[in-house]
Amino acid sequence: MNLDLVTHIEDVPSAQWNGLTGTAYPFLRHEFLSALEASGAVCPDTGWQPLHVRVRSDTNELLALLPLYLKGHSYGEYVFDWSWAHAYQRHGLEYYPKLLSAVPFTPATGPRLARAPGVDEGTVLTAIWEELQQLCAQLPASSWHGLFAEPDEVAAWKRKGALVREGTQFHWVNQGYESFDGFLDALASRKRKNLRKERKRVADQGIVLERLTGPDIDQPTWSQFFDFYALTYHKRGQTPYLNLEFFLRLAESMPEQLMMVVARLGDQPVGAALSFQGADALYGRYWGCDQEYECLHFEACYYQGIEHCIEQGLTRFDPGAQGEHKIQRGFLPTTTHSVHWVEHPGFRDAIAQFLAEETPHVRAYAAAAEEKSPFRTAPSHAITPKA
Repeated sequence: MNLDLVTHIEDVPSAQWNGLTGTAYPFLRHEFLSALEASGAVCPDTGWQPLHVRVRSDTNELLALLPLYLKGHSYGEYVFDWSWAHAYQRHGLEYYPKLLSAVPFTPATGPRLARAPGVDEGTVLTAIWEELQQLCAQLPASSWHGLFAEPDEVAAWKRKGALVREGTQFHWVNQGYESFDGFLDALASRKRKNLRKERKRVADQGIVLERLTGPDIDQPTWSQFFDFYALTYHKRGQTPYLNLEFFLRLAESMPEQLMMVVARLGDQPVGAALSFQGADALYGRYWGCDQEYECLHFEACYYQGIEHCIEQGLTRFDPGAQGEHKIQRGFLPTTTHSVHWVEHPGFRDAIAQFLAEETPHVRAYAAAAEEKSPFRTAPSHAITPKA
């Protein structure tokens, strides 16, 4: 096996990349990562230097890929390691740069290591594991982190010596509902009434919502959506991670996996939410509105997505990170995983101890959240970590 680092994703043809990653999980496909790089959202100047690991055979056959970035900070990751960085600093050590295998700005669980059919996972994993450790020593980088990986892959990295960190998100699971009312019928009476009241409040304000798929979204709508998205950052005095060019590139390259909810008051758009559709899941990602409207966020970001999943037969709706307010709206706790390798032996042990103490609290939080379930009977949805 021959390993090298790809500093521009365009150095790997789209057909080759997607041939390994597939397109069922939208965020690892070539078009998505290319749009991040080509738009300038991901580049050395923003603290995201691409160093994707490519594994090829002696005959130049592509065997495996691992997205990899050299990071100069911890922004846009959603697995928070600021306390680790501060501990390094207090001891006169540099935490940055670090190596990161993740999808930038995207806290959505999915595959990270992509392999060609028939390629042995253990052999590839060993080769990449050794490469990552060598990179940490050569650059130098303090550590390597793999975020929001699937449980089976997490278990494989753990066997290599990676530390595992758990987190909690709130996802909606389709229990075979035939309609939104069928979903509501599964809720306790008080919760069901509350959801209906929230939807009615949106309608009573005269707001009408429409779901558009990628090919039906024109450029003026994209521009208006971006303005809404940017406002969510400007209200907090921040600069958006993404730019309009990024979204327009997605609209051109992967429209079939885009779904936008547009909220209108009369003829005027007042808000919009963008989701990505995978093979069996919907991923809610970006949202914004021109001003605050009662319950509009819940309708545009949650209820429209649930309806879409039911209509399309999707099994799961991942609306993004954080948010206990999602529980009463039918989203239950789901365990997420990240893996970490730290070059410094002393800090490796200290972080292992930190995780040993943190994990019981994360699990207790998930269990407590599960007890707040709005469902009349517990749905077939497990919170027990698999990794």
